[in-house]
Parts: sequence; C-alpha cells; structure tokens
Amino acid sequence: MAANAQTTTESGTTPAKLTDIPGNTGMPVFGNTFRILKDPIAFGNEMRTEYGDVYRTNSFFRDNVTLLGPDANEFVLMDKGKNFSSEMGWAPYLERLFPRGLMLLDFDEHKAHRHIMAAAFKTGPMKGYMERLNAAMPERIAAWGKKGSFQFYPAIKELSLDMATLVFLGLEPGPESLKINEALTDMVSASMGVVRVPLPGTIMARGVKGRKFMIDYLMREIPKRRGTEGPDIFTQLVNAQDDDGNSFTDQEVVDHMIFLWMAAHDTITSSVTTLVYELGRHKDWQTTLRSEIVNLGLNSDSLPYEKMNDLVMTEYAFKEALRMNPPVPAMPRKTVREVEFKGHRIPKDTIVSISTVGTHRDAEVWSEPEKFDPMRFSPEGGAKSRHRYAWIPFGGGAHMCLGLHFAYMQAKVIMAHLLPHYSIELPEGYKTEFQIVPLIKPVDGLPVTLKAID
Repeated sequence: MAANAQTTTESGTTPAKLTDIPGNTGMPVFGNTFRILKDPIAFGNEMRTEYGDVYRTNSFFRDNVTLLGPDANEFVLMDKGKNFSSEMGWAPYLERLFPRGLMLLDFDEHKAHRHIMAAAFKTGPMKGYMERLNAAMPERIAAWGKKGSFQFYPAIKELSLDMATLVFLGLEPGPESLKINEALTDMVSASMGVVRVPLPGTIMARGVKGRKFMIDYLMREIPKRRGTEGPDIFTQLVNAQDDDGNSFTDQEVVDHMIFLWMAAHDTITSSVTTLVYELGRHKDWQTTLRSEIVNLGLNSDSLPYEKMNDLVMTEYAFKEALRMNPPVPAMPRKTVREVEFKGHRIPKDTIVSISTVGTHRDAEVWSEPEKFDPMRFSPEGGAKSRHRYAWIPFGGGAHMCLGLHFAYMQAKVIMAHLLPHYSIELPEGYKTEFQIVPLIKPVDGLPVTLKAID
C-alpha cells in the first residue's frame, strides 16, 4: 500500500480526522489549559471568531472539539443516535471522586438508575424536604442579619452545605456535619485540579481522602436507614424502588448520594450568589420580588409547597441568574462512533464539549446578554419562541438534572426568608467579576450589607 493511502470505513468513506476540524492545540503538553483557566469566556470568543462554531483545541491534557450554539446543545444533549457517552466525557474530571453518579452512567443503565432515583423526588418526599428547609432557614438568615456586613459567597456556601447535610442526610449541624462538609469541599475542589493524581500535599490527595471518609461514613449509616421512613434524601435512596421493585445496592446508594450532594451544593451556591448580586444592583427587582413574597399573605416566613408556583417573578429572576452564571460552564461527552455536525466529521473516541456559558452569553441568542433582565423568561419576553436549548443550566435530554425542582425550591425558600426582612445593599459604585472555572464564584467574595426592614 502506498504511504499516503487511506483506509476506508464500511460506508466507503475515509475515516474522520480530528485535524480536519479547524482549531489549534496551543502549548506543548498543556495545550490551552492555562488560557481557559484564566478567562474561558475570552478564550471561547477568540476561538469562535477565528474558527467558527465548531473548533478543535487541547486542554487538560487531551484533544477535544467544542460545538457552540443552541443547535449544538440540542444535537449533543438529545443524542437521538446514542452517539455520545456522558460517562466517558465526565470521567477525566469526576471518575476518581464522584464515580457512578447519574452523569457518569449511559443509555439503558442510566435510565434504570434514574427510574429508581425518581422515587426520592416525588411530591411527598419533596414536601418533607421543604419543611426541613423552612424550619432551618430563619436561624441562618437571622445570623446574616446580625453580622450586617459580610462576604456573601462564603456565607451562602456554608449555608448550602448545612442545608445539604440536613436535607440529604437528616443531620443537624455539629462536629460530624463539619467533617462531612470539609470532605465534600475537598472533593469538589479536587475535581477540577490540574494535577489529576493524588500526590501527597495536592488538592487531589485531599479530595481522595474526602471520598474515603464519605464512603466509610455512609456505609456505616445505610443499615440504620434500611426500612425506615426518614424525611431525608439518603433514607429515601436507601429504600427507593422502581415500579418493578428494583432497588440500589449499598455501593450505588453511596455513589449517588455523594454525587447528588455535590451537584445540589454547587448549583445553589453559584446561582443564589449571582441572584443576590444582581438584586443588590437592581433595587427595582429586589422590590418586585419582596412584594411578590409578602403578597402571598403567609402567616410566617414558611413557604408552603403549594405556594411555590405563585412566586412567578422570583422564578424568572432565579432563571436569569442561572443564565448569567450557569453552575456547569460546559458539558463534555465522548463520541462512541463517528458523528457529523454542520459539515464537520468528528472521529470516534473524541471528547466533545458544549458551552453552557457561551450559549447563555451569546448576543445572537440573547439581546444584551450582560444585562440582568428576568423578563426574558416571561411569555412576552420570548420564553416560548426562543430555541428550547438556548437555556441549559440543568442540561437536557435523558440527562436533564433530576434535582432541578429541588434547586427552584431551595432558592425560593431562601428568598422567602430573606427579602421580607432585609434589604440587600452593595458598596457604592461596586462591581465584581465572576471566576468561571474551576467553580463559578465572585473573585472578591461579594461584600454585602443586609439592612433590616422596619
């Protein structure tokens, strides 16, 4: 065979080559990793300008292809041809620390696990979770009020960890919950570390140690929860069954618990931080949400489950916060066969990513994307006419986040306990910047002042 001859596929075409896709691999070894870590938005904009909506790069020690825009999101997330593995896409980041969570399962196995897990998110259990949130929230919000001025990001991070420990485990704050929170925080930090092996002294080593602690703790607890009716997600998963009586093994319960814990904590931490920042900057919207909550006519701050859908404007504002700073900036997959998108043939075994933050800030999709405008999500604001994959903070298709309604519920409970009593104030002329990776957060912690409302 001649040196330049090419083999052919069964269809008679030559195999797809990654190098046929426009793009660049950046520096030797590290590729474009440091450019992405420094400013992923600027990097993505530069690549899109130079190469278009489909481009090739190298980051985190592997070649990958980025697909941009709502059509790309739909193509990957709906995955009608079962072309993309979520498990193999996320594995480089999560497999060592959060293996076998729902995002790291594919196709029929994912569907089977999702059916069992759905029992923990039915109306009955959700009402129980909401009761626990309502009962625990006043003390936390009051503590913020006593501080007056403080950094909001670490405060909401601590609150979200406490709420996750309470609602997911049924465990009140104390020495034990502090150890659990520390373990989870170390695992989340390690998931996006540049060093991917647990060398002594690295954040990956701390993350691996945190996972071992969580496995040991949860395995000891499972026998205590079996056959009980506790109102926490852990107990629900231990006893969950689908319609055919299938249930999780102990190891599956542990893997799903750790993953759900991480996902719920990250979502509420970043999204409520963004919401509070924008409400501080837009007092008119703060007043609108406060009036909506007060006008529910509640006898106390406790938000009944049946009243959640009445907080329409609050939901619009929360969705806008999720648009501006989606908790998951990008979603990776790996091709299980060759695929074609917009004329580009992508080889089998290629990491393919869609950019959540890129789509959410695309001026061709959203007018004035840097502007906080919750009315985008109203019918008159274009919610029904906009591409259904223009807004994807919870993913889509088979892997649509199972806990999205829990996220809405938690955000609304926080606002229901906060806004009737306090005005959110920012320093005069203040503006912050949000770090996108490895986790979305304000670079300065977001200084706020809560002023009591008479």
